[in-house]
Amino acid sequence: MRKTKAIGLTALIALYLVGGFSARHGIFPWPQLSALRKMVGAEKAAASSRYTFDDKERLIGDESKASVTCPTQTDRTAVLLLLGQSNAANEGGQRYRSHYGARVVNAFDKRCFIAASPLLGSTDAKGEYWTLLANELIESGQNDSVILAPLAYSGSEVARWAAGGDLNAVLIETTKQLQASGYRVTSVLWVQGEKDLVMGTTAEAYREYFLSMVDTLRQHGVEAPVYISIASKCLEPSNGGFKEHFADNPIVRAQLSLPKSGHGIREGVNSDALLDGDDRYDDCHIGGTGAEKVSLAWLNLLRGDRRPETSR
Repeated sequence: MRKTKAIGLTALIALYLVGGFSARHGIFPWPQLSALRKMVGAEKAAASSRYTFDDKERLIGDESKASVTCPTQTDRTAVLLLLGQSNAANEGGQRYRSHYGARVVNAFDKRCFIAASPLLGSTDAKGEYWTLLANELIESGQNDSVILAPLAYSGSEVARWAAGGDLNAVLIETTKQLQASGYRVTSVLWVQGEKDLVMGTTAEAYREYFLSMVDTLRQHGVEAPVYISIASKCLEPSNGGFKEHFADNPIVRAQLSLPKSGHGIREGVNSDALLDGDDRYDDCHIGGTGAEKVSLAWLNLLRGDRRPETSR
């Protein structure tokens, strides 16, 4: 018995010494054991999240959300297809939820959920202002119900949305899902351009890519007006942007010219001019005061623009 204990103690001491030597010099088995521990820890951390993302980091699941019966579209229903990059996605500094229950829903994957930030269908899991806009559309008497169909990808350039781009296929699938749910898009709201300014996209290239995306929408039965925001401002390298912003740039010139080309394209909200430094919580993304300004601007635009839908 004593011999067995002595052997065990000797083995423990040997393992301790070998482990210390291995860790100090980074040789087997310490690196392998350390990597295994990190893998196990990462798996446990990921499993605890309430959110589920796809391979493009789009939010596709939220354990706090329960599906509801999708409202029937009437002539008093707004169906908003929400496209663009981070300032159209769930990257906002303030969260909102429906004030009208199932009269404001987040449509995703042929199902409906009472709208609440973050919205399924776009990247990230922070806040957004589309739900606030939907509340205001009902409160103002403009609509009785609002269907939000988000499809926005942080950091996406316009080329990815054009024919041949990876997001073009997702756009087509989203329009098909809305149609299968019995919904006809009433307005397409586009908030994008910051990435292309940093990339150096020319005004002509931006126009061509954007018109290609509009062509895709028209070819797949979306006849609604497409509102293009004036959006190119995202400051600071930490956000992938520049230190300073110049209002007259190739992206803004393209965005201002596109509504003049017809094709059912209309001018959207000019967030570059509308928002000041206090409205962006990190010099790029829209905070609480910014959300209030932008949603009100969209409300006034949608309430005042009652022209017939125009396809290309």
